[in-house]
Amino acid sequence: MKNRRIQLTGFLLTAFSFSILLLPGSSVAQQAGPAANRSMDSNKARVVEHWTNERRANAIPRDLVIDARGLGYLRRPDGSLEPYGHQISAEAAVKSPKPFAKPTGGQNNETTPPLIANMDPGGPDPAIIGASYTFSATVTDDSGVKSVSFTIRYPDGVTTQTFNATAGANDTWSVALQGFTYGNWSWWVVAKDTAKKGGNTATSDVVNFLVDTGGGGGSTGTDTVSNAEWTVGDAVQKAAGRIYFEMPKNARWKGPWGGFVCSGTVVADGTSERSVILTAAHCVYDDLNKAYARNVLFIPDQAGTNGSGTDLNCSNDPIGCWVPSFGVVDVKWTTATFPDNIPWDYAYYVVDDTGAHFAGFTASAESLDAAAGALAISFATPYINDGDPGAHSVDFTHALGYSYSEDPNFMYCAEDMTAEGTDNWWLPSCGLSGGSSGGPWVQPMDLDAGSGPVISLNSWGYTNSPGMAGPMFAGTSTECVFTMAKTLVWSAVSDVDGKAGSAADCST
Repeated sequence: MKNRRIQLTGFLLTAFSFSILLLPGSSVAQQAGPAANRSMDSNKARVVEHWTNERRANAIPRDLVIDARGLGYLRRPDGSLEPYGHQISAEAAVKSPKPFAKPTGGQNNETTPPLIANMDPGGPDPAIIGASYTFSATVTDDSGVKSVSFTIRYPDGVTTQTFNATAGANDTWSVALQGFTYGNWSWWVVAKDTAKKGGNTATSDVVNFLVDTGGGGGSTGTDTVSNAEWTVGDAVQKAAGRIYFEMPKNARWKGPWGGFVCSGTVVADGTSERSVILTAAHCVYDDLNKAYARNVLFIPDQAGTNGSGTDLNCSNDPIGCWVPSFGVVDVKWTTATFPDNIPWDYAYYVVDDTGAHFAGFTASAESLDAAAGALAISFATPYINDGDPGAHSVDFTHALGYSYSEDPNFMYCAEDMTAEGTDNWWLPSCGLSGGSSGGPWVQPMDLDAGSGPVISLNSWGYTNSPGMAGPMFAGTSTECVFTMAKTLVWSAVSDVDGKAGSAADCST
């Protein structure tokens, strides 16, 4: 069994609730809806007031990634990597070039750009590779080579990823990549020398290559979805939502707290006085600064908004906004730092069925799971590597979430599920962007109902390859932590910022 713990801040829990007086001119008063006139706990109403348009706009995805050295980073919206739990800077990022860009000149009579040759995969006819491959090229320059990067373009002809290559023997630069899926891909090389005034840059021709993962060109290439808008709607879209929260910027919890955004899903809990939201532990407890999140706000089915996107107005979201009371994690998440605690990156927010709901133009129920519905959560071992590729196979899995860059659309990826190590499931082509952390993995997905059991969630990815990891639920403490979320007495949770949560010790 595996353990994890999370901390939640910003929720001032009290032994009794107050009916909030909606004063003219207040942002809460201006958001009247079917449920807005009901009694809302005053401290939870302050959370709704807290998330102004400016604060929501400044919230960033809590997008954790791991580099080839095994170091953890927070990937910011601009793609830059912020060291997480250490002081080692990420390798310098290289901007995606324009193919066939002309080289720039240098100084001191050194105007010759590097020479790029022997690209592998290469050749006049497209080479065929599998799901993983080591890309390489020979790069030479009289003044010395400063940097080499490889850019991979996806079969959609638009999406690209750039990776820093490593120098080897005989002027060969290379990088090992994985997660390719069937289709026609392409790549190119950008090399810079050490000449002054920024050096000289060379860009190779674009080279096409074919990926064949062994399933043939049929269902694998057609069925795999790396990142697309979810248009089915129905149960999973209603139960899943965007989560806003704050975490401290230092271990003393002093100074301003930073705003973040993740995804979560209402799951069936079988209780009558609360609703439970499944999400990632890194969206509930800051394992670096040892604090639970505060000012947590959950917005289900935001893709159904009649506004232009995320804004202050809960009334233009179909089910409105909900304020959780506390979070629950495995204690092992709290005693280690990412990525050492990735096996326990699952957690739950607990929402009171009374006094936690504000506005919404269709929802009338005060209970979150009654208003949004709830998906079943499965702790059984899911299907994996069944040997039959495509959407008709039993291991075909959908991962969904609210990507930061696609506001307010609900996004998804889908493909056959594999494993990454002994603690994580893996979707090798998934390209969901930041903000989707905590969103559900469904297997199997009933496309008629837009529903199915949740078997994992969006957890982390690599800095140098596509793909999404999800923690294993079967044989871990996920169910034990869920039991605590369903049974923990309200009065047992602290009401202090940074401490409003509980860590389950499931090791016994």
